[in-house]
Amino acid sequence: MDKKFTVLFVCVHNAGRSQMAAGFMRKLGGDRVEVLSAGSAPKDSTNPVAVAAMAEVGIDIANHQPKVLTTEAVLEADVVITMGCGDACPFFPGKRYEDWVLADPAGQEIEFVRGVRDEIKLKVEHLLHDLLSVNG
Repeated sequence: MDKKFTVLFVCVHNAGRSQMAAGFMRKLGGDRVEVLSAGSAPKDSTNPVAVAAMAEVGIDIANHQPKVLTTEAVLEADVVITMGCGDACPFFPGKRYEDWVLADPAGQEIEFVRGVRDEIKLKVEHLLHDLLSVNG
């Protein structure tokens, strides 16, 4: 059977970028990918504008609660995608890391967040293609 990859998306608040990326990966990767997301300093709830932007493309992230980044989550992941969390993200040799430079949607209008959402979708599609082509 093909290997199932675990991908961890990390941003500071785990309320916008990492939640949107996780939503796209769940939808596009289906049962081929295990998806985790976390933040180095998580907010109390997911950014409502990010929730609205994702709903526009048929992905519901409204019930995804921000979680604190743990060493266990990093150890569990095959791939760790960071988005602006800098040195707060633990580093373990042998893991695949990518740092996605994306604007922070916090406090922004929906038009701005749509652009971030669309950029995240492209990055997730490329990552998924890369993972599955290596796998298969």
